[in-house]
Amino acid sequence: MNDSLPPCPECSSEYTYEMGALLVCPECAHEWSASAETDTEADADAPAAADTVIKDAVGNVLADGDTVTVVKDLKIKGSSTVIKVGAKVRGIRLVNGVGDHDIDCKVDGVGPMQLKSSVVKKI
Repeated sequence: MNDSLPPCPECSSEYTYEMGALLVCPECAHEWSASAETDTEADADAPAAADTVIKDAVGNVLADGDTVTVVKDLKIKGSSTVIKVGAKVRGIRLVNGVGDHDIDCKVDGVGPMQLKSSVVKKI
């Protein structure tokens, strides 16, 4: 093995190897970026990602449990149902969803779904 490769940050195995742009541990199957030199850098970046502020369409800061209204008609993919302007959504939950969908909620008459913060306004 190459002596210049760092040990695995998960299990401290010295048998790491390169696979493309990643470093891989054969013992615990952990993969990490070769550009991240230490595990403390990754820990320093994690709280910054968790502290991201999610704002609605007009710039109000959203929080878990807020009630919002929809600011434009939303066609639901795979269905003929539409969520109309002004529909109230109660008890939202902020998440890191698919793409830029960052609100997890249950819309009355439609069911559970994820919405973009850019199509809602805080009440």
